[in-house]
Amino acid sequence: MKVDRLPPVTVSLQPNEHPYMNGAWTPLHEEVDAFDLDVIEGTIPTDIDGVYVRNTENPVHQPLGRYHPFDGDGMLHQISFRDGRADYRNRFVRTRCFQAEQEAGRALWGGLADGPGVSARPGFGAHGGLKDSSSTDVVVHGGRVVSTFYQCGEAYWLDPETLDAGGVASWGPLDGVSAHTKVDEATGELLFFNYSVHAPFMHYGVVDRTGRLVHYEPIELPGPRLPHDMAFSARWSILNDLPVFWDADLLAKDIHAARLHDGVPSRFGLLPRYGTNADVRWFEADPTYVLHFLNAYEEGDEVVLDGYFQEDPQPAPLEGAPRGMGQLMAYVDEHSFKPKLHRWRFDLRTGRTHEEHLDDRILEFGMFNQRYAGRPYRYAYSTTTKPGWFLFNGFVKHDLHTGESWSVQLPEGRFASEAPFVPRVGATAEDDGYLVSFVIDEDAGTSECILIDCRRFEEGPVVRIALPHKISSGTHSVWADRAFIRDGVLPRP
Repeated sequence: MKVDRLPPVTVSLQPNEHPYMNGAWTPLHEEVDAFDLDVIEGTIPTDIDGVYVRNTENPVHQPLGRYHPFDGDGMLHQISFRDGRADYRNRFVRTRCFQAEQEAGRALWGGLADGPGVSARPGFGAHGGLKDSSSTDVVVHGGRVVSTFYQCGEAYWLDPETLDAGGVASWGPLDGVSAHTKVDEATGELLFFNYSVHAPFMHYGVVDRTGRLVHYEPIELPGPRLPHDMAFSARWSILNDLPVFWDADLLAKDIHAARLHDGVPSRFGLLPRYGTNADVRWFEADPTYVLHFLNAYEEGDEVVLDGYFQEDPQPAPLEGAPRGMGQLMAYVDEHSFKPKLHRWRFDLRTGRTHEEHLDDRILEFGMFNQRYAGRPYRYAYSTTTKPGWFLFNGFVKHDLHTGESWSVQLPEGRFASEAPFVPRVGATAEDDGYLVSFVIDEDAGTSECILIDCRRFEEGPVVRIALPHKISSGTHSVWADRAFIRDGVLPRP
């Protein structure tokens, strides 16, 4: 392995005992290029050709107030596979806020757990007082990496091969972009939404494969909401209005406290991809909150949506948490808010919703073969987590046709990353490929990349590849074939 280290960034973070700035969440402050990575075990497959990119909350400066794990600076970790070889690099996402704090040499914005008056400068996004760290999601669209922040910051472009900064995406609207954009690989289009405290409270947009904003429409909601994700089928984009949102009385005092509002149903809005507010069809469903959806597709007169239904979206403080952190840690602990793999069916004829759990286990952060996005699909891949923590410790593969499932559990002290599906070059079936994930070995103080053959799932990793340093745990990730990076579109299977 050959490692080139970049010039260091300015760091003011001090040693501390915060649970999400230590252990597997210990921040990493060096940026490197590493070539011809060493293989710990197995053989790197020659039948994949592309890049895996994962986003990370990675704080650089001493917090002004109480640190929340979603406050950290965005850092992208990328591993490139070609001809049985793997290279690695990582970069901070150099947002306007990151650059401003580098110039100042200190933090300038408070975080999610802080009240008003903490930030030294006006903030960004729907919250209005936060740093835009671009540390939440990452997709590949139009030959570029697109990094986003969940509270509606700006979208940032990077080169998918080098992670060189490309600046703010030219199509980004005034109210920003919410956490999760969706890319339809069959058309090359990117779908997105945003939300704010100003009427109409939501917008929805479409960006074409060349990076041009071609559709942007206001979507009327009853008031400020906190949607996190969306989905799409072949004909419909699916937005949501869920009963977990800011307390109106506290919001009037500039305090952003999310609450479950009793008696308010979940609502799902279906609109044609190029539809307007007048075209939205709203469907009511059981109250919940949904961080992440899997896929959606059409089946006769129904639209089917799969995602993760939270059984306790306003959990009690986590028992045994450090003093003053019980509520914070409960909101990022899946075993507290209890997400379950769930299916909604929206009947376009009657306007009714039918819904059910597909699995009673605690599961989230699902992935599937993106070539089936918006179309009927069979296989889904979810993560399991360590109780009490936002740390992935295993994977579950579901056959949604038969109800069968298969699991991989990591050894104690090893924690994974969100794991997208990697189709084999020339794949002949939907599950003909791999899961790819970064793994942190907390006991050894190292990190690696693993690949799991999805047709031999329970056998575990077929290869383990050493990374040049221990990385921090993080959030979302993406796989992109080089053919998709080059062409901006891939044919459906």
